[in-house]
Amino acid sequence: MAPRTRTSGPSTARTGAGTDAPAGPTVIALANQKGGVAKTTSVASIGAALAELGQRVLLVDLDPQACLTFSLGVDPDTVERSVHDVLTGSAEIGDVVVTCEEGVDLVPSAIDLAGAEAMLLPRPGREYVLRSALDGADTAYDVVLLDCSPSLGVLTLNALTAADGLIIPMPCEMLSHRGVGQLLDTVADVQKILNRDLEVWGILPTLFDGRSNHAREVLADVGERYDLPVLEPPIPKTVRFAEAPAVGRSILSTARSSKGAQAYRDVATSLLARL
Repeated sequence: MAPRTRTSGPSTARTGAGTDAPAGPTVIALANQKGGVAKTTSVASIGAALAELGQRVLLVDLDPQACLTFSLGVDPDTVERSVHDVLTGSAEIGDVVVTCEEGVDLVPSAIDLAGAEAMLLPRPGREYVLRSALDGADTAYDVVLLDCSPSLGVLTLNALTAADGLIIPMPCEMLSHRGVGQLLDTVADVQKILNRDLEVWGILPTLFDGRSNHAREVLADVGERYDLPVLEPPIPKTVRFAEAPAVGRSILSTARSSKGAQAYRDVATSLLARL
């Protein structure tokens, strides 16, 4: 996806038309207001896979539960400055970045992020705070992955406003369809009002059990139902994903040859052409 000048909201374009300004990173949000969809696992794994492919990757944890932060070996209880400080204006992105063993950089989260939404609500242009903050990281990275909180509140709106592309992780089960529809309604509003350049890159099928007829039926139906691309291959359900955060690494490090690790590598390779 070619870098482009923003066409809505405050003037925070990452590239200067007609100038020699360096191209900024591609910003990808992974969002689904339903919890337990392997969103955080997908951010960590895709980020690690892109780093293996030579990309300079920044991950941003936008969930007050700080699961991404913990999964990458950073204790949220010991974080001195976090994404909360960035969003509330007391720190720049570069002030809080932590380098992780996966070859990626991380803007960590902590429990104080839970109060950020209330602090942002009265601010003019509150949906653009993250996008403005990311401009400071433009030349340092090729791709920024945003791990959204499981809600459609101000933090997720900030992510969608900052993003070039949206990936929707979705377990291969029928109840997950409803959540995708609600998210797409929000995306349509964001595209009209806040970020006309936001594109839905596709649905990422997760927790896929190839032995289940139901899972196969959902996988076959989801793309047609929402008229969206379905990223391939589907991410298989495996206990290896649950084991990886215990050692602060992604599955690409803890089970390099597993089917889950290879699936995320394949997804990352397919995304590389759009970066």
